[in-house]
Amino acid sequence: MSEAAPVPDEELAARAAAGDHGAFDILVRRHTARMYRVALRITGSSSEAEDVVQEAWLSAWRALPGFRFESAVSTWLYRVTTNGALGAVRRRKPTVPLDEGDAGVVPGPEGYVVSAEQVGRVLRAIAELDVGQRIPLILREFEGLTYDEVAEVLEVSVPALRARLHRARVALLAKLGDNFRPGER
Repeated sequence: MSEAAPVPDEELAARAAAGDHGAFDILVRRHTARMYRVALRITGSSSEAEDVVQEAWLSAWRALPGFRFESAVSTWLYRVTTNGALGAVRRRKPTVPLDEGDAGVVPGPEGYVVSAEQVGRVLRAIAELDVGQRIPLILREFEGLTYDEVAEVLEVSVPALRARLHRARVALLAKLGDNFRPGER
């Protein structure tokens, strides 16, 4: 017997907007981990990231009745999370040191290819980037969003996004220095 296909986010959001708490709970379970990763990489603090995600879900719940479905629900949630994390960063120092303990949250194959020391070094360098460079880099390179999706989250054109990403990559490479070679051990 085959399992039923998962309910699409758009349907869950419409049901949640109509007051279906169960549909909203499914959205929360489906997207919280990704939202947390984005918030953590922007703020550099696990406790602050948790607060950002909690506030993002409260904002999303309140805003759902007015959601017009002009973008994907996931893109909208990234935008809500990104805006919340930016607000948290603005309320304190502009750059955030990343704890060594948070370096272990990097998912995916990069953790297997690059040594833990190099991953920590890259994450610290990303945390030192200007927040305007850090966010597009995180969304594109770590979260795997397309250029169109990142541009939509940041509410900029794709050419403007490409320029931001280029500047972010150049700044990151400058911070890492000439002796950094990805994949070296």
